[in-house]
Amino acid sequence: LKPEVKLGKYTDLNVKKEEVKVSKKEVDEALNNMRERYIENVTKEGKVADGDVAIIDFEGFKDGKAFEGGKGENYSLKIGSNTFIPGFEEQLIGMEKGEEKDINVTFPEDYHAEDLKGAPVVFKVKVNEIKEQKLPELNKDFFDDLGMEGITNEEELVNQLKENIKTRKEAEAENKYIDDLLAAASKNTKIDIPEVMIKEETDRILKQYEEQLKMQGITLEMFYQFTASDEQALRDQMHGEAVNRVTYRLMLEEIANKEKIEISDKDAEEEALELSKKYEMDKDEFLKMFGGIEMVKYDLRMRKAIEVLKK
Repeated sequence: LKPEVKLGKYTDLNVKKEEVKVSKKEVDEALNNMRERYIENVTKEGKVADGDVAIIDFEGFKDGKAFEGGKGENYSLKIGSNTFIPGFEEQLIGMEKGEEKDINVTFPEDYHAEDLKGAPVVFKVKVNEIKEQKLPELNKDFFDDLGMEGITNEEELVNQLKENIKTRKEAEAENKYIDDLLAAASKNTKIDIPEVMIKEETDRILKQYEEQLKMQGITLEMFYQFTASDEQALRDQMHGEAVNRVTYRLMLEEIANKEKIEISDKDAEEEALELSKKYEMDKDEFLKMFGGIEMVKYDLRMRKAIEVLKK
């Protein structure tokens, strides 16, 4: 049996939705990020400077002997990327094409190879080529490369980026607003939740997290190794979220009952059709994935209960 839900105050909660504003700095950063995706590496004369890409040959020596994994040819290294041992990139600055140099560095104490931890080494380096990174001009070629419909100049692009940022921030503000409403209403609600419901919800969250990791090519076992943890530690972390999910769900169900919210077959069918179009799926295929028409009805009912909280 589901636990008894004693609702408290769930309207006029005095929760405010954050006002969304888009700053010029945000638009400028978005524009710069877009230009950086089309950045060009152009061969340059002169000396290596911070921000350049140096094409180098290198070989590392410890106590006069070459060590494993310390050799590379025609390696593209961006100066300032901090991808090499601390101090290595800085010593390339000022070198010219064809120049050779010994670079002295010390491996970090936490380096993964035991025999190199904290070890002083020498890298023999040769610069084969120097390239500087150039951002594309905001011209016709750039807008043609973008291939964005209706975007042919800087003003149109800036307006589109501003609209994109606003849409994203409005969605974030809406989600936070709903979370704040649910949290406020739940403080006035009393539910004695059975531990089995929390365990089942934790199982669901764990399964969702496992699927997210799979998309990154990581298994749960790998995650436990990386983080030096185990399943119980992960479950403990998820416990609070599981309690909130169950609390909010039971509370919304009771609000829907009290407000006499019912979803007709017609409304559910229309919603299923809209969602299937959104996800570019056949309606029957979508319903099978979503859990059937009753799950669509339930989802709509919960959303209408949230609308009650908003009012």
